[in-house]
Amino acid sequence: MSNRITLDELKSYLWNSAVLLRTNIDAGAYKQYIFPLLFFKRICDVYDEETRLAIAEYGDSYTDFSDDEIHTFVVPEGHHWSDVRQVSENVGLAIVNAFHAIEKANIDQLQGVFGDGAWTNKNRLPDALLKDLIEHFSSKTLSIENCPEDELGQGYEYLIKKFADDSGHTAQEFYTNRTVVHLMTEILKPQPGESIYDPTCGSAGMLISCIAYLKKQGKEWRNVKVFGQEINQLTSAIGRMNLFLHGVQDFKIVNDDTLKAPAFINNGELQKFDLVLANPPYSIKQWNREAFESDKYGRNFLGTPPQGRADYAFFQHILASMKPGTGRCAILFPHGILSRDDEKAMRKKLIEYDLVECVIGIGKSLFYNSPMEACIVICRTNKPLDRKGKVLLINAKNEVVRKNTQSYLKDEHIIKIANAYHEFSETEGFSAIATTEEIVNNDNKLSIPLYINNVGTVNISSIDDAVAEWMESSSATREEFNKLTELIKAGEINA
Repeated sequence: MSNRITLDELKSYLWNSAVLLRTNIDAGAYKQYIFPLLFFKRICDVYDEETRLAIAEYGDSYTDFSDDEIHTFVVPEGHHWSDVRQVSENVGLAIVNAFHAIEKANIDQLQGVFGDGAWTNKNRLPDALLKDLIEHFSSKTLSIENCPEDELGQGYEYLIKKFADDSGHTAQEFYTNRTVVHLMTEILKPQPGESIYDPTCGSAGMLISCIAYLKKQGKEWRNVKVFGQEINQLTSAIGRMNLFLHGVQDFKIVNDDTLKAPAFINNGELQKFDLVLANPPYSIKQWNREAFESDKYGRNFLGTPPQGRADYAFFQHILASMKPGTGRCAILFPHGILSRDDEKAMRKKLIEYDLVECVIGIGKSLFYNSPMEACIVICRTNKPLDRKGKVLLINAKNEVVRKNTQSYLKDEHIIKIANAYHEFSETEGFSAIATTEEIVNNDNKLSIPLYINNVGTVNISSIDDAVAEWMESSSATREEFNKLTELIKAGEINA
């Protein structure tokens, strides 16, 4: 009898694990505990499945093979899910010991992947709660037969979105609206054998979208090389788990600051990639501008951004990371980068280098938990001859649908926008082609209303900036309040 888990069953199973934490853990911290447990359960169930298959094929002689020859990941004796399940006291310690043992046994692939959750804090995670969580996860077997990689990956992505929904504005650090990501992927059209990079990769959704695109096209995806960097340690671990659960093996995700310490260097120079997709953090103020001013990798070729806005630092890092000839990128930015005065000189050089191929204005609220409108900037190191000296601008702000509190792009929106890009065509009120001369005459501004009629005359970028600054301040206050709440729950301070 088949034990195949349906996607609906999987979603319910995963979300109900988080429900168990509700009275003890703030919603923003769910991911710190649920994802590692899910990954631990999957590793152990697949380990058991691989053992059964080896016995079926080789009989008793399967013991002649090493663990590495039979198993995707090694689970050391005494640190299997079933071992932890038998523990009734100090359950958190048993979980931590199992995590450390598995990471050590698979050090090249899994070092640090389980994060550093406070598993032994019994005020936050008493034994009874951890036992309930373990029993809940034990109710299903997450073998590949029961739950193939693509389906488990979909379940994992569902959980990421649910956690983002619950955790507020800070969710943008690990979650980008997936319909926007699909649009970016559809525009760049990844190909087999290419290298794909996200310098601010969050939970690796953009990288996975590229793999999913190839699978959907029926093209080879296992020879694609995937790279990412993420400053947040927990988020980078979530990204690594996400890739593993989607069946991706050839990847490298590094936990570090992309501007301060770019991870991918060849012979003293930035590594170059065929595709770069990114949703950089919006206008960060805490970054080392002085170091960037004399950047040893030459990432300041357009100039040095102002201290209060690092957008063009990320922009230049991405442009410098693209391969000559095949390099192309899609970057999600606030509209301000298209017209702000304090970046005018850099934008002038950007136009002179003729790197920008397309600017797409997308609808409201597609930045996670933020009402502002965003844009996607498409660049190429070698634009087609008929596109040189030109930039396509697309006004897609009406190509959006809102359901309940969520905004997203429907398939028809994605197709319409992507077709306009690929055809490089003009449509009244929707798309226009601007020459370099026209852009220079507009003070090197790329604001969409300057080139497309019926967009309106409101200074969208200024409003966006004001709203974003307000949201940033509100978010910081919320984060401090959440930290205070966590400390009170943990008993580290008195209410």
